Amino acid sequence: MSVQTKETFEVKGVIRKEYEMVINGVRVVSSNGETMAIYNPATNEVIATVPKATKEDAEKAVQAAREAFDHGKWRHFPVNKRSRIINKMAAIMRKRFHELVELEVLNTGKSLTTAQGQVMQAIEDFEFYAGAIVGHRGQVNNVPGAFLNYTRKEPVGVCAQIIPWNYPLMMAAWKVAPAIAAGCSIVLKPASLTPLTAIVLTEICQEAGVPNGVVNIVTGAGATVGDYLVEHEQVNKVAFTGSTEIGKNIMQKASSTLKRVTLELGGKSPNIVFQDADIESAVNGSLFGIFYNTGQSCEARSRLYVQEDIYDAFMEKFVERTKQLRLGNPMDQTTQVGSIISRSQLETIDAYVQSAKEEGATIVTGGCEVKIEGFEKGHWYAPTIITNVTHDMKVVQEEIFGPVVVVMPFKTEKEAIQLANDTQYGLGSAIWTTDQARATRVANQIEAGIVMVNCPFSAFPGTPFGGYKQSGFGRELCVETLDLYTEDKSILSYYGARPLNPLGV
Repeated sequence: MSVQTKETFEVKGVIRKEYEMVINGVRVVSSNGETMAIYNPATNEVIATVPKATKEDAEKAVQAAREAFDHGKWRHFPVNKRSRIINKMAAIMRKRFHELVELEVLNTGKSLTTAQGQVMQAIEDFEFYAGAIVGHRGQVNNVPGAFLNYTRKEPVGVCAQIIPWNYPLMMAAWKVAPAIAAGCSIVLKPASLTPLTAIVLTEICQEAGVPNGVVNIVTGAGATVGDYLVEHEQVNKVAFTGSTEIGKNIMQKASSTLKRVTLELGGKSPNIVFQDADIESAVNGSLFGIFYNTGQSCEARSRLYVQEDIYDAFMEKFVERTKQLRLGNPMDQTTQVGSIISRSQLETIDAYVQSAKEEGATIVTGGCEVKIEGFEKGHWYAPTIITNVTHDMKVVQEEIFGPVVVVMPFKTEKEAIQLANDTQYGLGSAIWTTDQARATRVANQIEAGIVMVNCPFSAFPGTPFGGYKQSGFGRELCVETLDLYTEDKSILSYYGARPLNPLGV
């Protein structure tokens, strides 16, 4: 592990001390005046305050979205007009790129380069859906005789969108872009820890010309605001990204009104390195797969399986480069690993590592909290490699959500597939091999929504993102996502010359 503090990114001080919610186009505080402190996890310092929304605030947001959907213009705009406004949003985000990056780094503690990539993808998400909606249409179906049947894609209605803290702006884009492209109205509920860029995104919607009430944002506790939105009878759809445990709870609550539900949940993704892999690429890709975003990713490849013939050679390079990863000032262009989001999350990560020790595993490197010069009060954890694990250990089966990877050798292709699938999750997976036939065979047998072959990246705008098993259901980031925000209406008509008399009366 390497530590540095050199600063190369010009901090312009774009952050405001106070942020407001946006309901029906108006910036508002909470109905009771309460606020929440927002921290920079790299320093543990308060950087801003946001309203702590009440149920009354959530109700106002739902009613604003309902009114905008039922009686407003947005859903009736020609798709080309909606497309132009969404493209304008992307253009404004490009102009405010520096501001959005700075806010994301300050509010999450992630490294500058990580935030830059995520903000850029958020922009590209809006550009993608601005184009995708133009071609999203119904169809004419073959029916008998003098009948005509065609289908229409109509927006599903008011959507409650609940996003996590690990990718605040990008996850907001994944939710907001397809929903408004489809003509829906939304109430966005960002994570309590990281609401700042989502609030700014809502303001950008207004600036671009999205009508009042179409995009509303409430900031507050999930147990108060989130549950209220999920159970609200006038909310037609819930889209949630977060833990599997909370996802199950949301699904149960949403069932009382038969809401449409999309869940993108946890993962414990396998990363398989075969003996014929390009070791340099596999090592570098495996480092990215687990330590990118400080391991705080649902599709982090946190289970690493290496074929025994190359295990020693691979591990020598993998351990050495893990130790060289640079932790430090998140605003430094050369920082590779940022801070942990909170003290609570750091303690959770460490508890998993300690449990591995108690169960007989070996901590090869890391395995402890670290102090960074100039950021001593922040939450930092060393990139950690654990070996000598068995598949029944907590660190192998449960999602840690931090910079911790477990490594196991395997003998055969069949064994690798069995190990990879031995989990309740099924979100991401990776395969490293130069044998294309093997890559295809294994990819077809992995129980996961995403398979990365000789590639460290899990998604680009246009590629489906979502999981099998308890990693959730529904796909985001792709054209098919628009179907999750629309209803298919079938219209069947008769145009024959003779009147129909099916009962013969």
